[in-house]
Amino acid sequence: MAEKSKQGKVSREVTSHRDWMSQLPLELHGVPLFKLALPGSHDSMSYDLDINSSIIEPDRLKRFSRIYCARRMVLRWAVTQEETITKQLDAGVRYFDMRVARKPNDPNPTRLFFYHGLYTRTDVESVLRMVNEWAETHPKEILILALSHFKEMDKHLHQHLINFIKTLFRTKLFPPKETPTLKSCWDKDRNIIVSYDYQHHQAELWGKIRYFYGKSMNPAEVEAELTRVLEKSRPSKGFFVCGLNLTLPDDVRILRYILRLCDNLANVIQRSLPRLLQWVEDQAAKTPVNIIASDLVTRDDFVSIIIKQNIQKNWEV
Repeated sequence: MAEKSKQGKVSREVTSHRDWMSQLPLELHGVPLFKLALPGSHDSMSYDLDINSSIIEPDRLKRFSRIYCARRMVLRWAVTQEETITKQLDAGVRYFDMRVARKPNDPNPTRLFFYHGLYTRTDVESVLRMVNEWAETHPKEILILALSHFKEMDKHLHQHLINFIKTLFRTKLFPPKETPTLKSCWDKDRNIIVSYDYQHHQAELWGKIRYFYGKSMNPAEVEAELTRVLEKSRPSKGFFVCGLNLTLPDDVRILRYILRLCDNLANVIQRSLPRLLQWVEDQAAKTPVNIIASDLVTRDDFVSIIIKQNIQKNWEV
């Protein structure tokens, strides 16, 4: 909650990213979450990738899974986050991009993992339990979990995962039929929104959240595409994501990057992130933004810059 200064004015300074939503000014408590700027992480679980797992993507490299150097190469260009899910939460991230798959030949028929190039070491249910524990101790922080890009999953596995989510989060789940605001979430003691990109037909879970990105390793091209989306194609209602993430080519041009023995995706991202964050500040002053997702979310004041957009909006009200 914003505090009053000695002059009686409401302070708009967020002093703790761990609980930043509860510190937003009172005027923003009734604003739909679709209209707030929310920091998100792209491929949120990629810090946990297992070099000893088989390669799940890209398809052209799957047959090289038994070769350690091939797995090492994929790892260098698949890690987009460097901090654990708990540390990302503590840092202020409130949207999580989570891609789910079952490992072939896993003796446990219902065990699932996250992935990005390789599978994670930690299974899905263990990670979701961590998120639930954090949500219980931070009831005023609203978390959005976007589960998508499912691989090797039939309808029975989907139903198993959906049932686990519903049982784990229970009354914390905010239903999609209502418009979430900070106040409505707090009043109902519901602080978790799960987007599940599958034909689930479950009243408690949200459908797909649109994720816009530049499909390029060139930050100028990423900026151009996101600018186009914000000015012409952004949804008028509902959540939407602008992804600042750089994307490797899905054809032979990928070799231009992955064969760089002294480079990796994190280094490329680090070189581009300051420019992309400056674009966010410039563009947010012109058009509304919602979820801004990035790689390396704990670097370069990413979270601070996104949160600040809400404070600036409030001054204009």
